[in-house]
Parts: sequence; C-alpha cells; structure tokens
Amino acid sequence: MNDNNMPNVLAAFEILLEEIEAEVDLVNKTGAHAFAAGDHERARTALDRARQITAFRDKVALLRTEWEHLAPERQVGQLMADVGRPYAGRLRKGLRTREAAFYRPILQALDELGGSANIRRVLARVEELMRAQLSPVDYEPLNSDPDTPRWFNTAQWARNAMVKQGLLKSDSPRGLWELSEAGRHALHSPELF
Repeated sequence: MNDNNMPNVLAAFEILLEEIEAEVDLVNKTGAHAFAAGDHERARTALDRARQITAFRDKVALLRTEWEHLAPERQVGQLMADVGRPYAGRLRKGLRTREAAFYRPILQALDELGGSANIRRVLARVEELMRAQLSPVDYEPLNSDPDTPRWFNTAQWARNAMVKQGLLKSDSPRGLWELSEAGRHALHSPELF
C-alpha cells in the first residue's frame, strides 16, 4: 500500500460525502415541492430515493471510518508532511458554505454576464454576490492546492452538479460556463432553491 495516498483518500471521502449530502438536499427539496403541489406519487418516489441515498451515505461513512483506522490522524499528519503538504485535520461538517448555496449566485452571475462567461469572470461576480455569506473557512487554501481558496473549489463542484441538473449547458467550450433555458427558468423560480 502506498501510505502517501492515505490523506488524499480521506479528502476524497469528504468530497464524496459532501456531494451525497447535496444530492439528499436536492431530493428532499424535490419531494417537498411535489408534496406541496399535491403530486403525492412523485413525493413518495422522492422519499424512497432519499432513503436509498441516505443508506448509501451511511455505507460510505462507514468505509471512511474504516479507512481512518488504517492511518490515525497523527499518522495522516505525518504523511502529509512527508509529501510536503500541510494537514490541519478533517474539516468539520458545516464549516464551509454548502455547494447548493452557490446555485443562485452562479445563475445570477451568468444572467448578468449575458448568459455565458469564462470561469474567472463568473467566479469574480459570484464572490461579490456571496461576500457576506462566505466564511473565513471558505477563504482558506485547499490542502491539495494552496493557491486555491476552498470556496472557489466548492463553486466548481456546484457548477458540475448544475450541469447534471440541466441548469447549465454541458457542451460549453472548456473554461466557459453557459446558462441553459432551465437555468434561466430556475433563476426566476425562487421555490426551486
């Protein structure tokens, strides 16, 4: 086993668990919206899906715990030092701004920028829109990339999720983010967020 990959695997587990949480949140919102609209069959389907995803999340959390036992945190810290990376331990849940909080600002920024723009322009505007919401933790550099603040990475994960949901175009040229018709509609439909 290559011990130098252990911290990277822990970080990957954290990203995966955060993505699963975002999916649970989305399914919950879909179910609540369906229930409020009287579409009980769709609400029941969303509830079943949420149960399945939650069970999967619990399995991933158990796997993460099993992995952590292979390298206790003090060893992980030493491993990070051995490969020249700082390690401050795992980020506690709730400290960084959630991915879903970036959806509306990304849509708004793209709308203001004419429907498409390069990543730097979009994220500069997103930062302006979210400045009061971003915490000091969001501005901390990533362990894996000391030149990148955590919020920048979270916003890019949000963009990926938005592409999967059809809110942003999936066939945009590299480095260009584009609003889809569904994204325009979602921006003007506050109940979707």
